[in-house]
Amino acid sequence: MSLSIGIHDLSFATTEFVLPHTALAGHNGTEIGKYHVGIGQESMSVPAADEDIVTLGAAAAAPVVARHGSDLIRTVVFATESSIDQAKSAGVYVHSLLGLPSATRVVELKQACYGATAALQFAIGLVRRDPGQQVLVVASDVSRYDLDSPGEATQGAAAVAILVSADPALVRVEDPSGLFTADVMDFWRPNYRDTALVDGQESIAAYLQAVEGVWKDYTEQGGHALEDFAAFCYHQPFTKMAHKAHRHLLDYCGHDAGKEVVARAVAGTTAYNAVIGNSYTASMYLGLAALLDQADDLAGRPVGFLSYGSGSVAEFFAGTVVAGYREHLRTRAHREAIGRRRVVDYAAYRGLHERAFPTDGGDHCTPAQTTGPFRLAGISGHKRIYQAR
Repeated sequence: MSLSIGIHDLSFATTEFVLPHTALAGHNGTEIGKYHVGIGQESMSVPAADEDIVTLGAAAAAPVVARHGSDLIRTVVFATESSIDQAKSAGVYVHSLLGLPSATRVVELKQACYGATAALQFAIGLVRRDPGQQVLVVASDVSRYDLDSPGEATQGAAAVAILVSADPALVRVEDPSGLFTADVMDFWRPNYRDTALVDGQESIAAYLQAVEGVWKDYTEQGGHALEDFAAFCYHQPFTKMAHKAHRHLLDYCGHDAGKEVVARAVAGTTAYNAVIGNSYTASMYLGLAALLDQADDLAGRPVGFLSYGSGSVAEFFAGTVVAGYREHLRTRAHREAIGRRRVVDYAAYRGLHERAFPTDGGDHCTPAQTTGPFRLAGISGHKRIYQAR
């Protein structure tokens, strides 16, 4: 029998603050239905001044390490498109905050929102080579667009930590994968910019092109038939994109693409993303968390995963939910992570959005706004300083 490898544990964290879309609509005069119905978003997570991808990633991963220990973790893979340094992996800071062993490899991966799936596949390869080890995958991002831009309403921030191991307790990841890459300028962020650039219509078109490409390759590789899947987890730059993508896949395959058919396949995956916003690399795995936390018993049933990263790279693969998975879920903690956020008004959100560290190399502290286990204390000599509470 082939070795079973996949997701042994999954935990997520999000920010200290939240901006309801009603506040954004009140500022810019938009009809709220454009947000609640049009893109399927209700609110967005907003990072505090002393919060970033490292503090979010460490907060997501800490419960995983607490439950399983760190003795078997030989690798940390940090996936992000919100990197804080052009050289040093954000995962090295997380490694330090969590007190992981020095005998650990740490690396950062980047390819827009697809990066966490690349990290997952990298992790599976390492465990297949040495089934006695575990790999900690951390996907952490802060989605930021220019104020008053069309992309502003899709912003969000979160981190997902995934422990990859043999004999997983949650989801067994299967071969084959369907793959697709095309050179498309639908979304990008040059090194000299803090906010992303996006061509909204081009991005949707590129995503749907990738849906066709990965499914074509997946079927040619001998994957499951479409009707085999209990549900589908898509990357969600906004939750209605999951509906749009699945409708496109059904049309492409010549299946009924009615509203109810689409909803049955993807609606269970959107609850967390609808109130957190786009978390880039973490987005599809927040969809998985929502599905496992809410769905009827999925044990033994395959789930389809379609990971898309602008630019563009995509992958489709299947994962079978493991019997007894409910005993290992973190449903209460996930709901608490969302419920504990403090509402900010538009003016406070705008101030946080515009805040940036000076670049003079001096000593600059951050106000203590967070109540979580880790914080970004400041910057000194161009070095970021983190604290564990």
